[in-house]
Amino acid sequence: MSQAPAIDRTRFLQGDLRGRHTPIRPPWAVPESLFDDRCDNCGKCIEICPERILKFGRGRLPVVDFQQGACTFCGDCVRVCESGALNENGDPPWPLKALLSEGCLASKGVMCRACGDACEAGAIRFRLIVGGFSRPEFDSDACTGCGACVAPCPEAAIRISTPCRDGERRDGAM
Repeated sequence: MSQAPAIDRTRFLQGDLRGRHTPIRPPWAVPESLFDDRCDNCGKCIEICPERILKFGRGRLPVVDFQQGACTFCGDCVRVCESGALNENGDPPWPLKALLSEGCLASKGVMCRACGDACEAGAIRFRLIVGGFSRPEFDSDACTGCGACVAPCPEAAIRISTPCRDGERRDGAM
């Protein structure tokens, strides 16, 4: 029998009983356990972000707020990070991908293509359906996890998440 993962008091009080809701850190963040120790809470990454999507989260640690816009992966946050909490190393910025929920207007028979229009990577496509409404199709390989599709969605039906090893998806809720 497997045990549920240990969670801290804050996650418990937020109703995150499985320890699945982890904040989205800036691109090229080191793993969460190291990030919490390395980040010195200076706020330089927040100040320099040209898209203004970084803000202080719990413990004054930087988190990404996709309601403010998308990440362009400019790397400015990495360049100003002196603590080593952000480290490019030639790696991709993060493993995040867009995830569509049941609240999508297309699933309710309403024509909406806001997410597809916002996706510069072309990861969200709409196939024409004769006599019906097109539904968004996500190309996980093309998705950069930039978050451009999040804010334009009128139903807040798109979240940015990271794939888990067991096939589940982990929400990137803040």
